[in-house]
Amino acid sequence: MTRRGARARGPLLAAVALLLAGGLAVLVGWRLVAGSDTAAGEWRPAGDTASASPSPTSPRTLTVVGAGDVLVHPQVWQQAAADARAAGRDGYDFFPMFEHVSPVIAGADLAICHMEVVLGPGQPSGYPYFKAPPEVADAVKRAGFDACSTASNHTLDKGVEGVFATLDALDAAGLGHTGSFRSAAEAATPTIYDVGGVKVGHLAYTLHFNGLKRPAGREWIANLIDPAKIIEAARAARVAGAEIVVLSLHWGTEYRHAPDADQQRWARELIASPDIDLILGHHAHVVQPFEKFGDKWVVYGMGNELARHAEPVNANREGVMARITFTETEPGTWRVTRAEAVPTWVDISPRIRVVDLPAALAAPDTPAELRRVYQSAYDRIKGHLLSRGAGDDGLIVVAPGG
Repeated sequence: MTRRGARARGPLLAAVALLLAGGLAVLVGWRLVAGSDTAAGEWRPAGDTASASPSPTSPRTLTVVGAGDVLVHPQVWQQAAADARAAGRDGYDFFPMFEHVSPVIAGADLAICHMEVVLGPGQPSGYPYFKAPPEVADAVKRAGFDACSTASNHTLDKGVEGVFATLDALDAAGLGHTGSFRSAAEAATPTIYDVGGVKVGHLAYTLHFNGLKRPAGREWIANLIDPAKIIEAARAARVAGAEIVVLSLHWGTEYRHAPDADQQRWARELIASPDIDLILGHHAHVVQPFEKFGDKWVVYGMGNELARHAEPVNANREGVMARITFTETEPGTWRVTRAEAVPTWVDISPRIRVVDLPAALAAPDTPAELRRVYQSAYDRIKGHLLSRGAGDDGLIVVAPGG
């Protein structure tokens, strides 16, 4: 898929260091083939000794935004029905719930949601076997998301038909997807998004299906976590042309902020693969930390993007959007150069809304009572995010007004 009218955010202004010696200048990731001064030369990728036409002086960058679970409880679809009626329409309108966080989502070069639930026509259903109206996909697209991971513990809630209906809804909305599939051939084909000319591979796997089993002979319908298979799939994406590979994992222990032993073991094994560049985690329904391994990041759990649990508590109303900037260090080779976290909060009264906490705290018209609630949520989320040393490793938790 191609990002909506977007391009990889480069060349952008970036800090460069020039070393001048003997008529030669070196730029990070590039070299200047010069005569007597920089004006007389031309930029080429480092190591390229052949004659070439001028190249940009600044490396390209690309931003990926990942968000937490889209989990459609009955109160959520009831709110969407009320919002549609308020606009004079029948059906459901889920976009108002995403509107406040839409600028962050739409501002990315590639924005990836996690579609926790089955989508499909007919009567919606809640826990334990979820099905949400297909209009959810339209709202997710309108909010600025480009694609969704679909491997979760609820993928098989409505059987094979539910898997197909979900993918149909995402297709109709113009969203990419991976993690569940309609055929063996589809499952075997690497999911690669064209983001302004940069090929980004996307993989998605889940820990389990809440005790449900994939149909015999159709195990390809949804991905279960198997590190060896994940590494193999990442390599296949790279061979198919992916310059960046993002892995979405539905893992961990629900309502636990600390990554469990499996998460920690799998994180170390998977991020060590040269073919996996970033891990985005889901499932715990609470915010878990970021952790840096070398120059790569693992986001253990982003909490809920949108949810309204039967027993709403602070922890399951908190979420985070991960904003990761990749920089091309040499043609076709990218590494993370900036990691940011944007804390979010689900307001549930008087209406369900996802709140961009830094933006809300910076807004002068935010009521004092809400400001106290938002500040407390922001502080708690920040504490969870930094609990494994991410602050020392460069994670930026976006500040109010930042």
